[in-house]
Amino acid sequence: MLPPRSLITPMVLGICFQTAFSAPITTPIGPPGASGSLYGPEALLGADGNPVSSVDSAVVPTSSYDLVAGQTSETDYGFYLDFDSTANPQPIRGSQGATDPGSRNYNYDKINSDLFAPPGTDSGDFPNAKWPMGLSHNRLGLSGAGWARQQNDAVLPAATAMAGVDMRLSPNAYRELHWHSANEWSYIMNGSVRVQAMNENGQTFIDDLNAGDVWFFPAGVPHSIQALDQGVEFLLVFDQGSFSEEDTNLASELFLRNPTAVLAKDLKTDVSAFDALPTGQLYIFPGTPAPTNISAQNVSGPAGALPTEQAYTYHLSQQAPYTVPGGSIKILDPTTFPIASMSSVALVTVAPGAMRELHWHLNSDEWSFFLQGSARVTVFAAPESSRTFDFQAGDVAYVPVPQSHYIENTGTEDVVYLEVLQAPKFTDISVAQWLGLTPPQVVKDTLHLPDAVIASLPKYKQYLVPGSTNATETNFTIAGQ
Repeated sequence: MLPPRSLITPMVLGICFQTAFSAPITTPIGPPGASGSLYGPEALLGADGNPVSSVDSAVVPTSSYDLVAGQTSETDYGFYLDFDSTANPQPIRGSQGATDPGSRNYNYDKINSDLFAPPGTDSGDFPNAKWPMGLSHNRLGLSGAGWARQQNDAVLPAATAMAGVDMRLSPNAYRELHWHSANEWSYIMNGSVRVQAMNENGQTFIDDLNAGDVWFFPAGVPHSIQALDQGVEFLLVFDQGSFSEEDTNLASELFLRNPTAVLAKDLKTDVSAFDALPTGQLYIFPGTPAPTNISAQNVSGPAGALPTEQAYTYHLSQQAPYTVPGGSIKILDPTTFPIASMSSVALVTVAPGAMRELHWHLNSDEWSFFLQGSARVTVFAAPESSRTFDFQAGDVAYVPVPQSHYIENTGTEDVVYLEVLQAPKFTDISVAQWLGLTPPQVVKDTLHLPDAVIASLPKYKQYLVPGSTNATETNFTIAGQ
């Protein structure tokens, strides 16, 4: 494009003409020591007779890699491939795939073997269902007080209904006084914490929580969180997929963003009372130790304390699990934690070789967080798409309603994970139970299963099913069944 007519001179016109129509300058003006050219010669344009290099081969010698157990088996068996046992994993399954000469990130290939060499049953395109918290940006607190990192739909677009935060507070540190636009459900992963809140009626609440316990604060309810002398790490789940910790309503910002004369009028004091206000957000900051006796911090007004049936905490760590072959499960929903009227959660433990049975949910997406172990999940979406993802401790999984899925333990230790729903009751549809309570003729005509298999189908919900730690096992028949 030429400059405006009023600015055109013979020199400018010549420069524009040369820039538009002359060949690129091959010797750039660069720093001392620069050499060579940014561009190649015209002779490199495609033509017949280009010699083929015999040096740069894409062939990966078979001596440089090993196939792991199950990798040469029938692709539809879909065995879990343990790539930790080989230094140079390859995207091969059965007769499908080929070697990968690189460039590669071997660590990612190893921990995502079902994406690198997917089961033959995976089909079609599929949105990502996994986000490792280890890839999230960490916001660091003041003076070593802690940190926080989050997952929301900015990093996991499929997670439209829920978001999560992993937060750590050092001993005695605070998460600043605040409130949210979303409901907040929390699980204590490590340590202990004191929480305090006040509702819209002026009723107050305070409690101490340990690892394995839960709190819930409704949207808009202001609250404080302080680590006790061992520090704390907790998981937060919010009922907004777009939720961001950066949008939290903070007490420090509330006071900084209002005129001091207005603050003085509101609190019936002089403006000089605000001379020592923080100059910015505190967010996560060091604090003085909380009194050991919690009653020393009981503060109440005319409305009194929050009634027990509306308590903001639940001591899930003290709930005995429901144990079945293959593991155990604890369920917490409004049945026993009524304040969390739309939060229904299962804390699931899956033994090595076992799996959370094939199922789907009726009225909520599923947001899961892996607390321990390694697992894989295949998600099926109608009409014919499926994808298998691998998970480790610290990963988030997200499955939209009503897509079917399972959670299989692929490691040597128990898998422990949270299964979070936005629903008034924790429910699911068990595939095995559904078939067991369908007329056998219908099942046989549809799936062509053997009569013995149809006769053994359960008429109860299993939740979990046992398996084998042999990754290539194909026979899971239970004797006498």
